[in-house]
Order: sequence, then structure tokens, then C-alpha cells
Amino acid sequence: MPWPSRKRDKGAVADKKEPDAKIAKTEEETSDKEEEEKSAKPPAGSSKSGWKNWKKKEPESGGEEYCHWLLKSEPESRLEKGVDVKFSIDDLKAQPNQTTCWDGVRNYQARNFLRSMKLGQQAFFYHSNCKEPGIVAIVKIVKEAYPDHTQFDQKDPHYDSTSRKENPKWSMVDVQFVRMTKRFIPLSEIKTHHLAHKADGGPLKNMMLFTRQRLSIQPLTQGKNPLGLLIPSGREAGSFTHGFFFSTTEEFDFVLGLEEEKPH
Repeated sequence: MPWPSRKRDKGAVADKKEPDAKIAKTEEETSDKEEEEKSAKPPAGSSKSGWKNWKKKEPESGGEEYCHWLLKSEPESRLEKGVDVKFSIDDLKAQPNQTTCWDGVRNYQARNFLRSMKLGQQAFFYHSNCKEPGIVAIVKIVKEAYPDHTQFDQKDPHYDSTSRKENPKWSMVDVQFVRMTKRFIPLSEIKTHHLAHKADGGPLKNMMLFTRQRLSIQPLTQGKNPLGLLIPSGREAGSFTHGFFFSTTEEFDFVLGLEEEKPH
């Protein structure tokens, strides 16, 4: 029995410690409306199932090929239509095989990112809308996008009466716990690096954690970008043990001090 929908986007609350992270409601609604218009027409093809056909198209997120992700979830209790949407990293670890479906996403851009996720890709598990938001763990995609069952459940807080089973609007993926980061990476620390990169044109200048704060599904790296994601550690040059530095899966495992610092 899957957990109630707990990963949300539409109308999401900005992280509590980031008062400047608010986005105008009209801007978010406009973006959603534009994406909805793109999704209104059934996908082209001979199959009666719109779901089968959308996978043949290019990713709707702009054609980018992303390799690594950031997934937001709320670790503290909060009722939505009478259902507690809390889901922390400990909740994930308590699931059978430490695996769960990432359901309840109701933002079109976030949904499109979900649909472009590939089997085996990794993501940061980010605690959001809590006293101390930040990155706590690494997870991986163990099942690619398929219809989100909660959109058809009238008792679920994310029920969507406009979605049809022959052409479902919303998708989800399955994720599995990989490991905890060696230390908690607070939002404040990530923001410091983002502002520095914004000033000097670094790769984190447009990080969605700060440019599209309400998205619970966010890309971090593009497959065609050899640099990937880079945050200087603040230590001596060439040492990135406590920063972000990866362009391959192996380097991703080294991120945020997952591996012991190697001797100079």
C-alpha cells in the first residue's frame, strides 16, 4: 500500500528559511496554464492510448538531457485535505526494499522532468518546507515514468477530476534509497555558492532551487555538459570533497563527502 501523496508542487510553500524564495502566484499559474495547453491535445499516433505515445516524443522540458536530479519532500507533518503529506528520508528507508513511488506531482514542468528520468539515474533527496531545509541523502530511479494512480483516487488530496485513464495527465517514478550524505547540506550553504556563481557566471547561476523554488522535481546536470555541477569546497584548490563536482555517475558518488577525502 503506497504512502499518501506527499510530494507536491502546485501551490507549494517556499522553504521557511528563505523569505526571498517566494514566487508570484500569477506567474506560477501562467506557467502551468501554458504547459496545460500543450498537454491538452492527445499525443499523435495510431494507438488509442495517449500514455503509450507520449514516451515516443522528445522531452517536454525543452529537449535537455539531464543526468542528475533533486527531489523535494516534506519531513514534517502537514495536513492536506485531511491527509498527512509528511515523507522524510526515514520514511523512505522504512519502505519495503527502501523503495517507493514518487507520486502527487501536480506541476506540468515537474511532471515533464519526471517523464525524462532514466533508469539508474541518481538524485539528491532534499528536505523541504521545514525548520532546516537541505540535502540529506542520495536516491536512484528504479522505475521510469508511468501513470500516477493518485490522480484517479477521489479520496486522495491530489485527485484530478479532469484526468482520464486513456490519456492521464500525471506521472510518477519509483525511487530507491542509496545512502545518506556524510553530512547534512543546508540550503543556506547551497545558496552561498549559487550567489557566488551568479556573480561570476558559474554553473550554479541558474540553479532551479533558487530560480524555480516551487518545483519539487529539479534537474542538476545535463548529459552534454562535461562540467556537470560544481561548487567550490572553500578549501584549497582542487579539493572538492565537501562540494558538488560530478559529470559522471562515479563522480556523483564522490559528491558531498560521500567518499573519504583522498590524500593530496
